[in-house]
Amino acid sequence: VKVMNLGNQTSKTDFFLLGLFNTSELHYFLFSLAFISFLLTLLSNGLMVFLIYVEVQLHTPMYFFLGQLSFMDMLLACTTVPKMATNFLSGRKSISFVGCGFQIFFFLTLGGGECFLLAFMAYDRYVAITKPLRYPTIMTNCVCWLMAATSWLLGVLDGLIQGLVTLTFPFCGLRVIDHFFCEVPAVLALACADTTTFETVMYVCCVGMLLIPFLIILASYAQILVAVLQMTSTKGKKKAFSTCSSHLAVVILFYGTVISIYMVPHSHRSPGVDKTVAAFYTFFIPTLNPFIYSLRNKDVMGALGKLLGKIRLCRNETVQVV
Repeated sequence: VKVMNLGNQTSKTDFFLLGLFNTSELHYFLFSLAFISFLLTLLSNGLMVFLIYVEVQLHTPMYFFLGQLSFMDMLLACTTVPKMATNFLSGRKSISFVGCGFQIFFFLTLGGGECFLLAFMAYDRYVAITKPLRYPTIMTNCVCWLMAATSWLLGVLDGLIQGLVTLTFPFCGLRVIDHFFCEVPAVLALACADTTTFETVMYVCCVGMLLIPFLIILASYAQILVAVLQMTSTKGKKKAFSTCSSHLAVVILFYGTVISIYMVPHSHRSPGVDKTVAAFYTFFIPTLNPFIYSLRNKDVMGALGKLLGKIRLCRNETVQVV
């Protein structure tokens, strides 16, 4: 009966997403948590992008990169969660061939772009702490925009190459994907042809897209640690440790989960584990990023207080006029 239902829901070119949740009460509760996390992601990251755009005091390289990160996180969540929620609530779990292709492209573009953006953010902190006098001349507006553009460009290339090649393989049967979105490893599992060569090439690409930026990040923070330990000011040490430890925590969470999906052999993983790990970096890491990076920062809170003060003032003036 289940197989017939799948066939009724999909055309010959559609895929079928088994999803992350079933219809039990526990899974409805978990779905509610995931969707609340998605809404928090949009609210917190959207607020960060808006604050960084409107407040002059946040027009610095560090906050420029944080704005880019928040924008990527918003788009990353929107790539997967709305479709997952629609399928879960409607019971119609199909996704078109084109829709699957777009999910793969945007997910890899944003995920790959974020890898390099985090590396550039680590370099920015390295320059700020180890070369403070030269910082304004090194991290100019032009350099910051070039770094951001490079992150987006490399992400787009990764998304295009992997997405196009993945969807050129022939697929068998009902095309049932044991996942809640079209992720390359899960889609490749349905291919009727030998994918060994492509998976090897993809593995090499992942080494470049994941390990190289990760090594740059580790090298940057190692230099930062040395510089911080040499500081004579206790206050300066505390501030640098606070900023860098929170940044490094996000990096480890993000890279740890992504590496476990794209670099661990299939024989050492199960679809259930893959879905759980993917849910973690799709739902929760984008929600955590603004709170870890920005919303506990006194500059950001000061800018938020200033913005709220302006809103209250405008409301009072409106009331008085009326």
